[in-house]
Amino acid sequence: MTIFLDSAIITEAKTAQEFGWVKGITTNPTLLAKTDLPVPNTLKQLAQLTTGPVFYQLMAADLSGMIAEGRAAWAILGEQTVLKIPASSVGFQAVAILAPEIQCAVTAIYSASQAVVSQEAGAKYAIAYVNRATKLLGDGVALIRDMASVLAGSFTEVMAASIKSPQEAVASVQAGAHHLTLPLAMLQSLTTHELSAQTIDEFAKNGRGIDY
Repeated sequence: MTIFLDSAIITEAKTAQEFGWVKGITTNPTLLAKTDLPVPNTLKQLAQLTTGPVFYQLMAADLSGMIAEGRAAWAILGEQTVLKIPASSVGFQAVAILAPEIQCAVTAIYSASQAVVSQEAGAKYAIAYVNRATKLLGDGVALIRDMASVLAGSFTEVMAASIKSPQEAVASVQAGAHHLTLPLAMLQSLTTHELSAQTIDEFAKNGRGIDY
């Protein structure tokens, strides 16, 4: 399993890099709009802060625009590029064209059938918005489970996004998600628990270690 930072903020990417266990960065148009830098500059800086993939989501709505935008992203990010392409009829067409040359992820999936088409189109990742799907469909974790079931044994892997709690993150992994993408605050929340803090405090007060 791989955990990604979901952010386009350079300072957050630097913090995630220092964690040592965050393996890449996912962005989307909304996240990129929160930065003051031109998008190419942001992407270049993000790529320098990870050895893993950097996900860029296409904004173009037509097929020819998607192809051109995808190749423009590749020109900026090179081998680190993963193109996020929305789950739509034209989006799946774009995946089928671009996937042989650039790794692709289908995003905003809300049905297992879209996951099946993602696989057939050649996508490396199928992305579902877990918390949003819970609000709109009733059970976002069940969507992850259905996607993992239809994609079992295939090249296409499930990524869970829109995660709002550590419990939701764990439930997504238990349901079969291969990857999680989380904002910085959620990444930090995975590492802490009040009982862990109490135990650490007890060791600090009552224990002994090496003098250095």
